[in-house]
Amino acid sequence: MGKIGGFFSGVLSEMRKTSWPKRKELTKYTIIIVTTLLFMAAFFMVVDLGISKLLRWYLEL
Repeated sequence: MGKIGGFFSGVLSEMRKTSWPKRKELTKYTIIIVTTLLFMAAFFMVVDLGISKLLRWYLEL
């Protein structure tokens, strides 16, 4: 077997050892990630709006 074949053989061997999450765990983790992303998006939107308003106010002086 060549280097590439050995590599993929090793990858397959390691993938068989992998412990995959159960459906309930996967759902829980997905909800946590989506919630975190939505919170971060809202946070940065508020920060961006605040900085924009400050800059507009400063430039009007």
